[in-house]
Amino acid sequence: MADPKGFLTTPRETACSRPVAERLKDWNEVYVPGSLLPIISKQAGRCMDCGIPFCHNGCPLGNLIPEWNDFAYREDWTAASERLHATNNFPEFTGRLCPAPCESACVLGINQPAVTIKNVEVSIIDKAWDNGDVTPQAPERLSGKTAAVIGSGPAGLAAAQQLTRAGHTVVVYERADRVGGLLRYGIPEFKMEKVHINRRIEQMRAEGTKFRTGVEIGRDVTATDLRKRFDAVVIAAGATVSRDLPVPGRDLNGIHFAMEYLPLANKVQEGDFLAPPITAAGKHVVVIGGGDTGADCVGTAHRQGAASVTQLEIMPRPSEDRPTGQPWPTFPMLYKVTSAHEEGGERIYSVSTTHFEGDEDGNVQSLHLIEVAFEAGKLVQKEGTERVIPAQLVTLAMGFTGTDQANGLVEQFGLELDARGNVARDASYATNVDGVFVAGDAGRGQSLIVWAIAEGRSAARGVDRFLTGASTLPYPVKPTDRSLMV
Repeated sequence: MADPKGFLTTPRETACSRPVAERLKDWNEVYVPGSLLPIISKQAGRCMDCGIPFCHNGCPLGNLIPEWNDFAYREDWTAASERLHATNNFPEFTGRLCPAPCESACVLGINQPAVTIKNVEVSIIDKAWDNGDVTPQAPERLSGKTAAVIGSGPAGLAAAQQLTRAGHTVVVYERADRVGGLLRYGIPEFKMEKVHINRRIEQMRAEGTKFRTGVEIGRDVTATDLRKRFDAVVIAAGATVSRDLPVPGRDLNGIHFAMEYLPLANKVQEGDFLAPPITAAGKHVVVIGGGDTGADCVGTAHRQGAASVTQLEIMPRPSEDRPTGQPWPTFPMLYKVTSAHEEGGERIYSVSTTHFEGDEDGNVQSLHLIEVAFEAGKLVQKEGTERVIPAQLVTLAMGFTGTDQANGLVEQFGLELDARGNVARDASYATNVDGVFVAGDAGRGQSLIVWAIAEGRSAARGVDRFLTGASTLPYPVKPTDRSLMV
């Protein structure tokens, strides 16, 4: 135990955010650089090193949290980094983007504020990069086996790195022009600067992983050709089909899926555009969907100079305290105020969009909504609650419905789907097609980055066993284990 009295004497402190007026002028990460280092050792000392560390159960990766908390408390950053990387390929991603189900499962959180596990994690990995502790881990020998990975999001990258380190020759195919999947083009720069992706890609290249961008499997390369070239294939293409809103006026100009809007803002930061082709500048913006993707749209619209930003959510506003039906150590649905919400705008709950109206040129100008409520398990509209709000840019951030099938990938491989429309797989992440595996959202459905990395690692173990008959790669989770699903 790092500090036997730490949880009694040290209050919880988290990373400091830059002032709103300052951070809205740029696209840098919202937190004050270096603000965690003076406090993080004491924060790690709040960990009680429980006899049964429920934080392990809360984390799909099975992160060794009490161990690296102890090293962080003692400021042994090299040892902390080693224990952190033992279960997580990319802690700088999860430390910035994960909603931290581990903290919801923290034993201290039963009656006190939980340990700042996420802040400790990101401090360890940032310190590791600064100290030069993150280096390429090339295999000692090659197996002579080859594997293709379709998709370069967190699941694909984790699977590729694990397979490369096992000695296999790995090629990652990405249909976008840069590596990273939704990490690159779905996550705004102010949540995670892309330098964190770039240096991991360089590490992976140094280890031997090869990347092919601008190549879409199913269109540019057929599934048949890919299977001829490689001994195994991992499908980590994500769940990229956005949920639509089929109401009158949906075809008006200015109504876009979130994943049409957000990537263009990121491309400006990459230097591809001077200004985004779709911009919120000077417009009344409405974001439909109350999740993290919706919040990303809110923060992006603020930085682009929107006249106003309104976020709509069909569900009731969550509680600020843990609901009785979601007891510790489960991951509760709580009311969250993200950095984007701190920056302004209005959030409206329990409303549904009925239709859009446009001008004579076909551009959206307003949105009609009505209040809704759950009655006898059904969503019903409340009569007399209709109203109109201005909307010159609308982003649809209502989640995703499954893997893209328009490019022929599912059909060409002959993949079976499960009842939810995801690619079906067994406990080893193998599909119904011999030598073809699936990991991440493509097989799981829309989920968290920490689940994607865990599944990428686990799928790599299944592939390694398929290629060699045995595997020493770790296997943190099974797809049939629903107990940790959040």
